[in-house]
Amino acid sequence: MTDDFDAIIIGAGQAGPPLAGRLTSAGMRVALIERHLIGGTCVNTGCTPTKALVASARVAHMARRAAEFGVEIGGDISVSMRAVSARANEIAAGSRQRNEDWLSGMARLTLIRGHARFTSAQTVSVNGMSLSARRIFINTGGRATIPNMPGVSDVSLLTNSGMMQVDVLPRHLVIVGGSYIGLEFAQMYRRFGADVTLVEKGPRLVSREDEDISAALHDILEAEGIAIRTHAECISFQPAGDDIHVALSCTSGAPELTASHVLLAVGRTPNTHDLGLDKAGITVDKRSFITVGEDLQTSVDGVYALGDCNGRGAFTHTAYNDFEIVAANLLDGECRKVSDRVPGYALYTDPPLGRAGMTEREARAAGKRLLIGTRPMARIGRAIEKSETQGFMKIIADADTQRILGAAILGVEGDEAIHGILNAMNADVPYTTLQHSVPVHPTVSELIPTVLESLAPA
Repeated sequence: MTDDFDAIIIGAGQAGPPLAGRLTSAGMRVALIERHLIGGTCVNTGCTPTKALVASARVAHMARRAAEFGVEIGGDISVSMRAVSARANEIAAGSRQRNEDWLSGMARLTLIRGHARFTSAQTVSVNGMSLSARRIFINTGGRATIPNMPGVSDVSLLTNSGMMQVDVLPRHLVIVGGSYIGLEFAQMYRRFGADVTLVEKGPRLVSREDEDISAALHDILEAEGIAIRTHAECISFQPAGDDIHVALSCTSGAPELTASHVLLAVGRTPNTHDLGLDKAGITVDKRSFITVGEDLQTSVDGVYALGDCNGRGAFTHTAYNDFEIVAANLLDGECRKVSDRVPGYALYTDPPLGRAGMTEREARAAGKRLLIGTRPMARIGRAIEKSETQGFMKIIADADTQRILGAAILGVEGDEAIHGILNAMNADVPYTTLQHSVPVHPTVSELIPTVLESLAPA
């Protein structure tokens, strides 16, 4: 026997619950299926707990710097990793509970705990039950990629999820992967007091960013005592008692490291392999992401993919925007598209990197005539007052249309200040509109008009 619903949502990450809210409010009977934890990666092992760890690490860092601000703290600064971990887990649990309470009180919603698999384009099975719906929404997220490196199965390695269970200070944490997740964990654990080595196969950190950003981040992390090994073409692992030998083939440095803990941070893999997508005729690309159109509909009419599993965004805010696009189109008669979204994100090192739109490399590849302006954070009163002058601002504009193409703010409060630029880009106004604004002093954002005034052909 098959239970019929108006809609089925597979996965209770960032897009699933709010979509359930909109659909049930519209009078639909909805089944929401989740096989693990409500809230997905962000709430349970991603944004929420990791940013709680970042906050604890910053407190430790600033306590060590207290004398610079005329504040005397007696004795050595110590960190209780058990308390740090408990705080992060408590914050995550609270967020998860609020989501669960919201869903439990949602009229016309049936919340099912279990593993859903497609049996056809309009039916799924879960816990021995068969469910059907005219519309099905996939929101199954992703997981850490486990690379095919020699010895990877012979030792106990950690991913971002496993790190949430670590409540001791690693003696030596080796992080494989010099991108966003790797950099955040490297800095926070160095600030907690661990020896940290960051290993990257490529020639530079965060290769998605322009070289000036990569170089600045390299200098910031290295100044905090993080050992950085790039050009690590051949990485392998071998057990060594309670430790792990990590063999490297680098252009310089020791060929082998001994680690107490190893974190793999080399990318994300979509959770699409065990959904029975072939039974529904749903296509995926070569990296197993579900292929979708501008409206987030898959190759099968009535089936949509939202969030990390569709390869169209790898962030909580893009997953939520996927929900907004689908809800607006299905319920509000709009015609919103994924390509209308201005990309924006942040790297939560300290100082953070706020990014909007294109990098300089991407803008040049697009063949546009560019105007570029930069200013060091050391020119900003707010940064000077806070004794946090690392980094710089960079804005790129189209010389012909006067539209901002992209921007990077690597510096104190850069993750917040970038939104002024994102707003201007979303409003599709010329950069002169933002240039002529009168920002509040003293703030980081007040330098944005100054940077725009300095735009010059490049």
